[in-house]
Amino acid sequence: MTRKTRRLYFVVAGLLLLGGAGALVLTALGDYVTLFRSPTELLAEPTYEREIQLGGLVEEDSVERHEDGVSVVFRITDLQESVPVRYTGILPDLFREGQGVVTAGTYYPDGTFVAREVLAKHDETYMPREVADALKASGQWRPDGEHGQESY
Repeated sequence: MTRKTRRLYFVVAGLLLLGGAGALVLTALGDYVTLFRSPTELLAEPTYEREIQLGGLVEEDSVERHEDGVSVVFRITDLQESVPVRYTGILPDLFREGQGVVTAGTYYPDGTFVAREVLAKHDETYMPREVADALKASGQWRPDGEHGQESY
């Protein structure tokens, strides 16, 4: 075996090991990647019992606060579809109907999204980039600031 052939074997073996290590890392990270979905995307291709982020606008007249003071049910919409959300905890101060939000949680086969976190930003004109992009894709984007789309 010549020196050049030996070097080629080492390079090929190194590339195979590097590719295998990369595949293992991507496989391991796949379980921890949080997907972002709009209500239309989630209902079209449901992702059940896996951590995802659901974003959109809090639907008007949909917020129901329970007597315990920390449980709330509301609907998130992208102005085409809407998904009911259950959350137990303290909501951000700027949470209100018509406001853009992103929730992190799990979607269940009964059609309910159980949020473990509701995200909002300190600026009252905030619209998460993913929500604004989803509204643009659905043709519901209103650049007049009606939904607070100007600041991301």
